[in-house]
Amino acid sequence: LVTKVFSTAAIEMRARGGQLALGPNLDVGRDPRWGRIEETYGEDPYLVSRMGVAAIRALQGTGPTIDGQHIMATAKHYAAHGQPEGGTNTAPANFSEHTLREVFFPSFRAAVVEAGIGSVMASYNEIDGMPSHANKWLLNDILRKEWGFDGIVVSDYNGIEELDRIHHVAANPEDAAIKAIKAGVDIELPDPAAYKSLIKHVKEGRLPISIIDRSVRRNLIAKFRLGLFEHPYVDVDAAAAVTNTPEHQAIAAQAARESIVLLKNEGNILPLNRAKIRTIAVIGPNADRAHLGGYSDEPGRRISVLDGIRAKMGSEANVVYAQGCQITQEGGNWFADRAELSDPAVDAKLISQAVTAANGADVALVVIGGNEDTNKEAWAPNHLGDRDNLDLIGRQEELVKAIIATGKPTIVLVISGGPLSMNYVAANASALLQGFYLGQETGVGVADVLFGDYNPAGKLPISYPRSVGQLPIYYNQKPSAKRGYVFANKEPLFPFGYGLSYTTFAYSNLFVSEATISPKGKTTVKVTVTNTGDRAGDEIVQLYVRQQVSSITRPVKELKDFRRISLAAGESKVVEFKITPDKLAYYGPKMKLVVEPGKFDIMVGPSSVRNQKVVINVVEK
Repeated sequence: LVTKVFSTAAIEMRARGGQLALGPNLDVGRDPRWGRIEETYGEDPYLVSRMGVAAIRALQGTGPTIDGQHIMATAKHYAAHGQPEGGTNTAPANFSEHTLREVFFPSFRAAVVEAGIGSVMASYNEIDGMPSHANKWLLNDILRKEWGFDGIVVSDYNGIEELDRIHHVAANPEDAAIKAIKAGVDIELPDPAAYKSLIKHVKEGRLPISIIDRSVRRNLIAKFRLGLFEHPYVDVDAAAAVTNTPEHQAIAAQAARESIVLLKNEGNILPLNRAKIRTIAVIGPNADRAHLGGYSDEPGRRISVLDGIRAKMGSEANVVYAQGCQITQEGGNWFADRAELSDPAVDAKLISQAVTAANGADVALVVIGGNEDTNKEAWAPNHLGDRDNLDLIGRQEELVKAIIATGKPTIVLVISGGPLSMNYVAANASALLQGFYLGQETGVGVADVLFGDYNPAGKLPISYPRSVGQLPIYYNQKPSAKRGYVFANKEPLFPFGYGLSYTTFAYSNLFVSEATISPKGKTTVKVTVTNTGDRAGDEIVQLYVRQQVSSITRPVKELKDFRRISLAAGESKVVEFKITPDKLAYYGPKMKLVVEPGKFDIMVGPSSVRNQKVVINVVEK
């Protein structure tokens, strides 16, 4: 699916004259307060790596040259940008080298070694006191020498100037330019600012011409790979013809369907039976708008939840709409510097109208969450986007309480950039769905899931905290973490990898082909998965590994593989996973990858908390 989505994006982008995409975002997002959590693939380095490699290969093609149907991708933000201090954008990354190598580097290493990424973007933050735009160890020793990267390194927007303005490791922008280009930053984005002084530095002898030649060579090679010297122009008519075609809209709708996660389904209220519904109330501040998230322009087509349900129901039932309340007065403007919270008096009237709508309906769908005002890149003190709590903003919880009080079956759909600590909603809604941002075909995907034309199978890529006091809450914690809290539950509201279906699945017959292997050996894990319900569905089978005893502390478990399978009602399939040295290795005391002899728990199941276990023994032979 990721391949389809990014292949489509590459075709449309290249047709319009774009050749270098500033993505995908390969940050491992481990703090949901961070406004850019919406851009990430979640909290797990293995998951981010797999999604990232698929996206890069789709964008760039098979390589090494890049044809007219593809573009060059940029792995960002290198590195350790996804768990900033205090959850605030660009804040320091205070992590040991072990944590960098185990958590924050793997997705970038995979982008280089597996996917052949053409471009890497330096991150705004500092690591161990050194900002990334001046970090030779990061940009040269690790990226180029250790991993073999041979592409271009680009700055984040104005990141070179920030060496002076924010970090104060440069005396002025001219000094910042010297530090950045020596460290290995080949292009300054978005426009020449600090790098305008480079010619002056060469003429005055402060900078050897060989450093300039090095970056020029890298830029020229990138342009040759893209074929820009042979084909510098685009066909305007062709660009219009390939943009947002019915085929591309179908892919967007598939992405919307497959991204929806079913979190609760009390009494199997879902899927809704269209034959039994005469009136459905579609309520909420996110019901009548398809949210796209940050760095998204206007696609020319937005199908809201309300649009999708009306199209699905047609003349079969009455669809009534009530806004219910506002989240922000603007409704979501990612580019704006400010956002105003909703007005209590306005919300009181909207909630009253929503109750009236629900009272006259057979079932209520309440669409709440966040918008592009509540989660976004905080790129300046006057343009904030990070959160100090993860509760529902405004009077959204009050709205849900009012609708539930009507006694009508209440389904809640959350559209948001990241996890929310929605304790009341999770406990009291009849059913709960998480959509994140579902894109231009939001309503198509939601309607298909609600009415059973598609059986949801999505799994959470990030853990859901009950409150910000639980943070960090990522599942792959160290053994000494999370002893517990006085008067509070230490477990997440919803765990990593969690997601329900309209059917049920059973796991059985877990075994390994070889229970004892050498450090360089391999074995196969097999498990039988059975659809025990009466409806066809997909299941995402997840493999986790834990080293029982190690020289350096290891996480309680780590995702190492996953498979998506489709099963008819009553059908069983045997799922196989290969256990290879890379799934058992870690960076040992000497900062080298090593597979240590000892016992390893191999866990397979539908989430990070529900799994069966077998043990393999690694011995020196």
